[in-house]
Amino acid sequence: MAAAQAGDRRAYERVLADSVTLIRVVARRQGVAHDQLDDVVQETLLTIHRVRHTYDPARSYDAWLAALAARRAIDGLRRSGRQAHREVADELALALHPDETDASAGSEQAQQAQRLRAAIAELPPGQREAVEQLGLKELSLEEAALHTGRSTGALKVNLHRALKALRQRFHGDD
Repeated sequence: MAAAQAGDRRAYERVLADSVTLIRVVARRQGVAHDQLDDVVQETLLTIHRVRHTYDPARSYDAWLAALAARRAIDGLRRSGRQAHREVADELALALHPDETDASAGSEQAQQAQRLRAAIAELPPGQREAVEQLGLKELSLEEAALHTGRSTGALKVNLHRALKALRQRFHGDD
């Protein structure tokens, strides 16, 4: 490393290549999983590159490297812990989100759509018209008012009442 600090490019390449084994050993001792070892090695090599000027040639290179590798290993373990805390396990994600090609999911969606269409058909005419124009056709308030000949205020009130009635029917909410 002293030669690398002096500008010897080949020495720097050699010291980095020779450092990988020690980095892996230190990372394993810290408890880094096998599939995370390469990440710790890369992070440690980048750290060596960034802080190589801090190496004191009068001291042990292996001790300096081991300290850097241990720190990067701990950083990797912390990162993995944070990710595991925030991410959903694969089994749970699969259970909660059925396959889109699953025939039962498609028929359930079709049944829900049919129930919604039937519920909309049973709404009073003003509410049904507001849902159709503003919800299903996605017209703006102004466009729906022009199309129906009703005021925007009346459409808002009818839409609000229709949504409340539909919510009550499907969820029992007020």
